[in-house]
Amino acid sequence: MKFSYEVEGGNFAKAGNAASNVKKVLKQLNVDPKIIKRIVVALYEGEVNVVAHAYKGMVLVDIDPSRIHIRIEDEGPGIPDIDLAMQVGYSTASAMVREMGFGAGMGLPNMKRNADVIDISSKVGEGTVVELTTKLTS
Repeated sequence: MKFSYEVEGGNFAKAGNAASNVKKVLKQLNVDPKIIKRIVVALYEGEVNVVAHAYKGMVLVDIDPSRIHIRIEDEGPGIPDIDLAMQVGYSTASAMVREMGFGAGMGLPNMKRNADVIDISSKVGEGTVVELTTKLTS
């Protein structure tokens, strides 16, 4: 099963739409609720990162019986130092984003904690790609 979702930079009202839809699909597939929770947390964090930092993005979801693969692509400023960005509490979010309760520097660390495999590539001035893979069976 393959799905794709557009993510609009700056539109916090729609942040989480992809995560919500993926959650419904995984429930219909009778995936363990603990696994669903991990996937939804990771995907939601990815969506919020696109909304908070990029102009626009795309979430591509590929589900097979053994695993889910999520690719989050954005067009934005990119991440100059991925290792630094992976540190808990590090954030480049604007003051406005922080005032809304986002940008605490937990996005990428939460994605890493909740996915079995994470791969991040980024080009400054172009954008970022985050790939998450999680097994659907214990």
